[in-house]
Amino acid sequence: MPYTIKEVSEMTGIPASTLRYYDKEGLLPFIERKASGYRLFAESDIGMLRVIECLKHTGMPIKDIRKFAEWAQQGDASLQERYEMFLERRRVVEAQMEALKKTLELIEHKCWYYETALAAGTEAIHKKAPPCEDRQQLSEEHK
Repeated sequence: MPYTIKEVSEMTGIPASTLRYYDKEGLLPFIERKASGYRLFAESDIGMLRVIECLKHTGMPIKDIRKFAEWAQQGDASLQERYEMFLERRRVVEAQMEALKKTLELIEHKCWYYETALAAGTEAIHKKAPPCEDRQQLSEEHK
C-alpha cells in the first residue's frame, strides 16, 4: 500500500517540508509519483528514510547521503562501498560519543562544584578544595 507524504511524515516524524527537500536534493530517487506529481512512498521507502535520517544525525553531508542513495539503487554492485561508508560512519559516531563523554564529565564537575558551593553558601569552599576523590565526602558533609 503506497503512502502519501503526509502519512510518511506522521509515521516517521520527518516534516513534509524535509521530505520534499530530500526529494529535491536527490536523496529519494526511488520514490514513485502519481500522474498528478504527488509522491507515493512504499513500505521499503520508509526504511530508507530512517537510514537517511540516521546518516544525517551523524553529521554526514547531503552530497554523501545522495551518494549512498545512488549506491542503494545499484543493489549488490555497491555492497562494498556501502559497507565502507558505514564503517566510516561508525568511526565518526564513536569519536562524537567520546567528545560528548568528555563534555559530560565537565558538566558533571560543574554540577558538583555548584551543588557544593550552594550547600556551603559560598564558592570560597573551593579555594581549599580537596583532590577529586574527596569530592563525594565534601558534598556529603555540606548537605
